[in-house]
Amino acid sequence: MLAATKHGAERAIAGALDWWREAGVDCAFNDEPQPWLAEEEPEQVPQTGAAPLARQPIASPPVELPKIGGDKAAWPQDLAAFDAWWMNEPSLDTGLRIPPRGPASAKLMVLVEQPEAQDSASLLSGPQGKLLSGILQAMDIAQDEVRFAAVLPCFTPSPDWQTLSASGIGDLLLHHLQISAPQRLIVFGSNIPPLLGHDPAQSPANLPDFNHEGRIIPLLADRSLDALTRAKAKSAFWQRWLDWSGT
Repeated sequence: MLAATKHGAERAIAGALDWWREAGVDCAFNDEPQPWLAEEEPEQVPQTGAAPLARQPIASPPVELPKIGGDKAAWPQDLAAFDAWWMNEPSLDTGLRIPPRGPASAKLMVLVEQPEAQDSASLLSGPQGKLLSGILQAMDIAQDEVRFAAVLPCFTPSPDWQTLSASGIGDLLLHHLQISAPQRLIVFGSNIPPLLGHDPAQSPANLPDFNHEGRIIPLLADRSLDALTRAKAKSAFWQRWLDWSGT
C-alpha cells in the first residue's frame, strides 16, 4: 500500500513537470532578489583618522617644441650674414627656401607671411609681387629702397601659426626686424601682428607703431596682398597709406 502511494506521487510530480516543460518553463524561479554585481570595495581610510585620499589623475608632462632658429645667442647680428644663415639654418623649414632681399635701414620694409607659391629664386616674384610693384610705383618708392621679407622661409599651404608661434617664430621675426632697422614697415597678413605683440582681438589698424627694445618704427598693417586684388580693398588700403604717410 505504501509503495503504491509513493509510486502515485512520483507519477504526479513527473506529470506536473511535463506540463510546465510543455508550457516553455524549464528553469526554477525565485522571487528573492539576488545581487548580480560585485559590491564596491570601501575606500581605505588612513589609520590616522584623516579623510580618504582622493584619486588624482596623472597629468602628462608638457611636450616642449624644438625652438625655431636654435640658440638665440648664435643668431647673426649682421643683415648679410642673417640672409645667408636664413638659407642654411637646419631648424627652419627644409623646403624650397626663398631669401629676403633689400638693404638694411631701408626706406620701407614690406613683410608678408610667406613666399608665393610661384617664387623660385626671388621673394615676391609672382602675382602678388607684381601687384606690390604697382603699389610701390604709385607710392614713388624704388624697388632698391625696399627690404622684402617673409615670416616663413618656404611656401607652406595652411601653416599652423599656433605651433609656429609656440616654437619661437615670433622671436626670430623680432630679431630680423631689429637688425633690418627699416624707416617704415608695411605688414601684409593677419597672422603677423600677433607675432609682433599685437592683441589678435583688435584690428591691425590699431597697431600704428612697432616698438621693440626702444626702437619705434611706423607700421601699417593690412590684409594679405591677395585681398588687394579687389578694387574696394585696394582703395581702402591706398587711403590708409595716404593718411599714414602724410602724403
